[in-house]
Amino acid sequence: MTDKVFSLEEREAVYRAIAERRDMRHFAGGAVAPELLARLLEAAHQAPSVGLMQPWRFIRISDRALRGRIRQLVEEERVRTAEALGERSDEFMKLKVEGINDCAEVLVAALMDGRERHIFGRRTLPEMDMASLSCAIQNLWLASRAEGLGMGWVSLFEPQALADLLGLPVGAKPLAVLCLGPVKEFYPAPMLVLEGWAQPRPLNELLYENYWGVSQ
Repeated sequence: MTDKVFSLEEREAVYRAIAERRDMRHFAGGAVAPELLARLLEAAHQAPSVGLMQPWRFIRISDRALRGRIRQLVEEERVRTAEALGERSDEFMKLKVEGINDCAEVLVAALMDGRERHIFGRRTLPEMDMASLSCAIQNLWLASRAEGLGMGWVSLFEPQALADLLGLPVGAKPLAVLCLGPVKEFYPAPMLVLEGWAQPRPLNELLYENYWGVSQ
């Protein structure tokens, strides 16, 4: 045991936040205090990023009319996704896929423009900018859960349409519409499991040793 280890209570809290994090779709309205929102965004900003490029940009949507227009973009993509799903389209349309109208805060997480200038860590893997932003979103998610707030990641939208709506510069790309706020309760399991849409696979099926497909 290293002397750098957290206390047992601290370690249990970290693992609890990871285990109880949920992609929330049901919110209870309310508000997020400015100092709490600032603390959550600072946690997101502390995420690792390749080459320290910090590609994340967060846009807080405080205009209710603009929030409604974002929801309309999501609804349009929801219908297109249902059409693409074919025989599961009716089942998909019954799922609640966002809580934009109900949550306390809406944030749009986007990749910055000018990312091609950043070569460190991206010469062969340019998608590491997306990985870095995803780490920031995960930080925000876990910190929110620890603070008792729910968060949901909505990815059902046409990126260019949302970029145009929010005035993003050429080259910038929205990656997520994040719904954040109080919830009545957290789902006991991922919502898609509860709704019978999918089942998670156990870790042992996804863990190999030395070579692809070789189990331990």
